[in-house]
Amino acid sequence: MCIALISGLVSVGMLISAKYWTSLPRTYRFRNCEGRGWRRTFPTASKDEIRSFFLMFVSAFAFADKDKLKFRPDDKILDVYRSLYPRRWLPDVLEFETLTYDLKKQYALDLETIWSDDLTLGELFTHIRA
Repeated sequence: MCIALISGLVSVGMLISAKYWTSLPRTYRFRNCEGRGWRRTFPTASKDEIRSFFLMFVSAFAFADKDKLKFRPDDKILDVYRSLYPRRWLPDVLEFETLTYDLKKQYALDLETIWSDDLTLGELFTHIRA
């Protein structure tokens, strides 16, 4: 009985989370396209390389593909996550686990080996290009 109740509450929490927090957090939602900043920071990277990286990232965080260039190279991955889940009691939808899996599959990169709480998207992009 107790396990069924807990499972039910977790499911309801995930449904509520999915309904209300699938769009970009306010911090990123109203930004203009940051593609120019990425090209300036990574002049040797192709537009397709940058877009491919962001399609993987927004997919892991369940953001819309149209929002892929709303992030800057200096945005911290953990800040993106915390903007989705400002309270620790909110259940997440396994964004980090999905990101870890996708990085390993698409780029043969183990996120755990480079992780720090201050890891930025630009630093992650540098690692996948190495």
